[in-house]
Amino acid sequence: MPATRHPFDPLDDTEIAKAVAIVKRDGGLDGSAWFETISLDEPRREADPSRRAYVCCYEPTSNRTFAGVADLDADKLVGWRHLEGQQARIPPEEFGMACDIARADPEFISALEMRGIADPSKVLVEGWAAGHFGVAEEEGRRLAYGHCWLMNAAGDNPYGRPIANLHPVFDLAAGKLIRIDDFGVIPLPPDPGPIRRDNPRPDLKEISISQPDGPSFAVDGYAVRWQKWHLRIGYSLREGLVLHDIGYEDKSRVRPIMKRASMAEMVVPYGDPAGGNFRRNAFDTGEYGIGNLLDSLTLGCDCLGHIRYFDVWTHDWHGTPRLIKNAVCMHEEDFGIGWKFSVVSAGQTSVTRSRRLVISSVCTIGNYVYGFFWYFYLDGTIGVEVKATGIPFPTGIAPGEASTYGELVAPGVESHVHQHVFSFRFDMAVDGDRNSVKEVDFAAKPMGAGNLHGNAVAINETLLARESEAQREMNFGAARYWKVINANSLNRLGAPVGYKLVPGVNAMPFQHPDSPVGRRAGFMYKHLWVTQYAADELYPAGWFPNQHAGGDGLPKWVQADRPLDNEDIVVWYTLNYHHLPRPEDWPVQPTVYAGFHWMPSGFFDENPAMDVPLRNR
Repeated sequence: MPATRHPFDPLDDTEIAKAVAIVKRDGGLDGSAWFETISLDEPRREADPSRRAYVCCYEPTSNRTFAGVADLDADKLVGWRHLEGQQARIPPEEFGMACDIARADPEFISALEMRGIADPSKVLVEGWAAGHFGVAEEEGRRLAYGHCWLMNAAGDNPYGRPIANLHPVFDLAAGKLIRIDDFGVIPLPPDPGPIRRDNPRPDLKEISISQPDGPSFAVDGYAVRWQKWHLRIGYSLREGLVLHDIGYEDKSRVRPIMKRASMAEMVVPYGDPAGGNFRRNAFDTGEYGIGNLLDSLTLGCDCLGHIRYFDVWTHDWHGTPRLIKNAVCMHEEDFGIGWKFSVVSAGQTSVTRSRRLVISSVCTIGNYVYGFFWYFYLDGTIGVEVKATGIPFPTGIAPGEASTYGELVAPGVESHVHQHVFSFRFDMAVDGDRNSVKEVDFAAKPMGAGNLHGNAVAINETLLARESEAQREMNFGAARYWKVINANSLNRLGAPVGYKLVPGVNAMPFQHPDSPVGRRAGFMYKHLWVTQYAADELYPAGWFPNQHAGGDGLPKWVQADRPLDNEDIVVWYTLNYHHLPRPEDWPVQPTVYAGFHWMPSGFFDENPAMDVPLRNR
């Protein structure tokens, strides 16, 4: 890496260590405190060269959360404060601590023995974020709600044999188990669900991807140039992969499209109300942190082709820097026909090959594995895709019993209906900082005068002028999409330049808006939100969703009803993947895909891929 750090470059190990030293010197914390987050405090504008770290700490002895900014250049702590009533995220170390506490507890050991389990060391206990359910005993405590499995002997499937109805509840600040929710013994599933098999297919031939002249991208630190695309790769311990300053070179000028793009929050609400299952609604970004759980990717396994990897630095709860090698993968992919036209009478065919730049990261969060993929195409299109695999959350079910809120996936194993809800945040800058959003609907015109044959289709564009108007849902019947325009920049046809957001796979949530998870994840009830830019509005469920009663984030911010026409705006898109597991999802779910696209809509004067080399025949 270059000696001079770019303002958007992720923190390195020396900067993390310096931030830790500043907080330990000036933060006024006692020896029990640990570090939830040390991550780049990003400037809004590239022109700000200062290096700062956002730091969040938790002090168990007082059950208090603190946050502020360590100014690395000035060597001082800025805005350090106690966040009244807020709970820090749960780091991996607390997960492990909860498991150790349960395994050593006599009451828990007795509950295992009732189920025929003699060795607690073979039991996996995951201390999930407890949410907020108005339980008096839980108020004012730092909690985790446990779920349990008997790990299989092969060691390749820790979720193979769920221990149903057994839920230890932890006070993480006190480091103790406060109760056990035991809803009755259910026999352990007979099949341990092995993952590694001894009989691989013998006839699957290798695929080789070759670029003998090397890749078409150029990299300088975290800055990337590829086929007229310009962008910077960033990293947040909370969000994981972040992209900055996305622009496209057009007529020798780099035209901005987005200042910042990220997956800002995700929640996975489950649909079974029985026993302790109603507790399952994980906010994987806000409660745990995607960036701290990124996989170290491997060539030929996670990525294939001519790969450029990016390392990132994170840290443990002591603040000790930890390197994640190959945390971000970048490569090119052939993507079939780019554009084609044939003049049959002349025997002439003009065709180009499409290609895309792929920037991706993969995160393992307990039983699930998520891949976040950003695609950049030759024609100016941006694609966003989530790939989900891993093990759908399994629980036990009594022999002969039908699954009311899920599906049997193996003998004695059910997996409940749930949704994976992702909120993507786009700090827009379509040809400049002042943008507007229009909703585009289509409708069939009634037959009659002017539409004698009943084929007329009306195009209805509605300006979303204020935040109260810019809380929108998909409409399949109207073929709805949304377009971000810049009325200050016109194309050669005299129309405002723009980019349109084209939805893909999606659903609506089924949880009641007044349910505990509904109040905490209010963002998931609208597919599109538009807000006026505010520096501290980064996370759609708020900064601290862990054990929060709800009402924070997007639903709160838009009450200001700020103007959006020709303003500095942020677009939020909610992608909801609805999942009723299948037997084919066991013991490991084949990858499923959900995504959407940003497509130029009048941004260019013509097809920007007309200069891609032809492959004539």
